[in-house]
Amino acid sequence: MNRLTIGTRGSDLALWQANFIKDKLAEIGITADLKIIKTQGDKILNLRLDKLEGKGFFTKELEEELLAATIDIAVHSHKDLPTVHPAGLTIAAVTEREDPSELLLILKDCVDVTKRLSLKNGAMVGTSSNRRKAQLLALRPDLNIEDLRGNVPTRIGKLREENYDAIMIAKAGVNRLNIDLSEFHVEVVGTTEVVPAPAQGALAIQIRENDTELFDLLQKINDPKTAQQIAIERKVLNLFEGGCHMPLGCYCKEENGQFEIWTSKAETDEDFPDRLFLRVDALEGVAEKIVAKFAADRKKPAKVFISREIGEHNYFRKSLEKHNIEIEGRSLIRTFPIVNVLDPFYLKNIDWVFFSSRNAVEYFFKLKPYLSKKIKYGVVGRGSEDALRKYGELADYVGESGDIKEVAEGFAALVDGQTVLFPRAQDSLLSIQKSLKEDTKVVDLPIYETVVEDDIDRTSADILIFTSPSNVDAYFADNLLDPGQQVIAIGNSTGKKFEEMGVKYALPYSPDEIGLSEAVFGIEL
Repeated sequence: MNRLTIGTRGSDLALWQANFIKDKLAEIGITADLKIIKTQGDKILNLRLDKLEGKGFFTKELEEELLAATIDIAVHSHKDLPTVHPAGLTIAAVTEREDPSELLLILKDCVDVTKRLSLKNGAMVGTSSNRRKAQLLALRPDLNIEDLRGNVPTRIGKLREENYDAIMIAKAGVNRLNIDLSEFHVEVVGTTEVVPAPAQGALAIQIRENDTELFDLLQKINDPKTAQQIAIERKVLNLFEGGCHMPLGCYCKEENGQFEIWTSKAETDEDFPDRLFLRVDALEGVAEKIVAKFAADRKKPAKVFISREIGEHNYFRKSLEKHNIEIEGRSLIRTFPIVNVLDPFYLKNIDWVFFSSRNAVEYFFKLKPYLSKKIKYGVVGRGSEDALRKYGELADYVGESGDIKEVAEGFAALVDGQTVLFPRAQDSLLSIQKSLKEDTKVVDLPIYETVVEDDIDRTSADILIFTSPSNVDAYFADNLLDPGQQVIAIGNSTGKKFEEMGVKYALPYSPDEIGLSEAVFGIEL
């Protein structure tokens, strides 16, 4: 095959991507040159992206040159491509996906670690993405989101000039360009907190449809796993008939032989997004299933019970009240401290402190412990992470999954050979402790106890959410499920109670207000 010409935009990131593909081609014996092509999106910098006319304003000119045969390959950020290709063109290969998480880059004097995402109250955040804006405002409605255009270095430069307090950008681009971010506070926002754009982090190699010889050669650098997963994300986008400005996030990954898919969709950039999480064995028909779950006429619960108090501005409350779903929030247990003074002995030679609940965080810091700055913190999930932030501390390990075994395994690998303090409830199941390796030292610290309330009234709610094993014991001591009532258990330990009772239950991906919202949205009534 003769020397090929790769068409690319001229930004630093686009050139990195094109050179990356050029090097991949060289590995399979194909030589190539680069041709820089300016797109509409590169030329018009004074308008918001969603105000530009038409579709494919970062891709159209490259596709025109492909069709004119002035280039042989176009390299795109896959998320920039419309879901319908021009006649005569095809995506021949996609590369292995880079980390699709988001980064919040925050000016250091605008950091407040006691707040979610470490942003000070009312911070001005730059992004041109409607998807990011909708999800950020759902997490932090006090933020001011302002439009931000330009390539990655340009956007970082605008933050450096203090035009913004923070900006949100894709982690993939920063990783590829190896940009030094040491002057900023960097907050990694995971895919379960802000759902990425469909195909975020993947590169698309586009060719003419009739170049069958080139298509066959490019299979050597194609990553089938990435291709399979982003195909679902882009099909969801296509079925919603949305372009890249729709406030839609969709992310699919494979885990332990199953596929996990998150979807976030809002009507506008200021609308509170609906969220859905699905875990499936096969991907056939799953995009259609996702879209059906978001249908306006789909039956929703009239009332949801949850075994904890729910604050007025809580994410879970806002996600349900958007659909006029009544929330009955009441704890069925009470907690009491059993330690009033903390013996300094417990804090000697500690490397880590691990919290398995928000109560554990609260009761531990009420003891006013004197802790070395070198101590690291682990938490079971984002709820405990938020509680820890209130005391000005950031978690070094956050369990993402509602599966306590996965959380325990991840933490065990991290703390192997170190000393871990566990402030806990007196009746804790010790799930994390039991998973630690033999040379990890455990310092056990029961600091509070739970007491079941008396004479607990039944609920008529369509869905019942239980947030601890103790709450399950408390409710079912005097009550049974009514016909048609469905149950959500916040995690495995709570779920085991229902397994013992022979009751079917749903399990959220993450044991926090976002995960519970997703679980409610996913239940079929």
